[in-house]
Amino acid sequence: MTVKPGTASHLIGIDVGGTGIKGGIVNVASGTLAGPSIRMETPRPATPSAVAAVVSILVAALEDMPGCPHSSQPVGITFPGIIQNGIARSAANMDNSWIGVDAAAIFSAGLQRDVVVLNDADAAGLAEATCGAGRGIPGTVLVITLGTGIGSALVFDGKLVPNAELGHLAIDGFAAEIAASAVARERDGITWAEYSVRLQRYFSHLEFIFSPELFVVGGGISACTDLYLPLLNLRSPIVAARLQNEAGIIGAALAAGEPAPAPLLPPSLLPT
Repeated sequence: MTVKPGTASHLIGIDVGGTGIKGGIVNVASGTLAGPSIRMETPRPATPSAVAAVVSILVAALEDMPGCPHSSQPVGITFPGIIQNGIARSAANMDNSWIGVDAAAIFSAGLQRDVVVLNDADAAGLAEATCGAGRGIPGTVLVITLGTGIGSALVFDGKLVPNAELGHLAIDGFAAEIAASAVARERDGITWAEYSVRLQRYFSHLEFIFSPELFVVGGGISACTDLYLPLLNLRSPIVAARLQNEAGIIGAALAAGEPAPAPLLPPSLLPT
């Protein structure tokens, strides 16, 4: 990746989730944590002000750790929802008061520094494609997480294409995650072999649409990939994710180190 001019080799990444908020200092050159991560409970209700307060506490704690970048450096923050130009367009497992809020502005005001906010699955996917199982793979890499739902990230030549909500693709008239998420397997009490049939249907559909060079599978059941990945018959290689619980933190920091993209629309047309 290309680090912003003047950006430290270490940046802070914060991974905001529905139950916990984690943070760490990341070596953005190697894509690894430079020390232990810190975790705090997500406040209830998870309103913008309450979550921003916890993020500020986490960052302050990280600033006391060795290798922490200067306070002038940006912080990368994940969010469990669609993020468009810093604005939350959905809020999975968070308070609905987030929807329509400028999340980047909220976090930036609390931290008194620049921030980059991105979807949590996008952050994990960026990390896997940049320094995990998809490292060095040109072309299209699809990172799919199987958990409560199906998260996804689309990366092309190392660049993230944000907000690819591929768990909501309609298959047989239903959103794919209704039948093919890890929770769906537990809910329906099916075997791994039976579950692999559902995954075959889903991944075959993705392969037809995107023709990826590689699938990377993460999420809550990524430790069990030997029970279902060998049962899939795909043209594209499919492998298990490597970064596990650190992926969100690492991806957030990597995003903070990327050059800011040029606006796709004139400022007068950007959402306010």
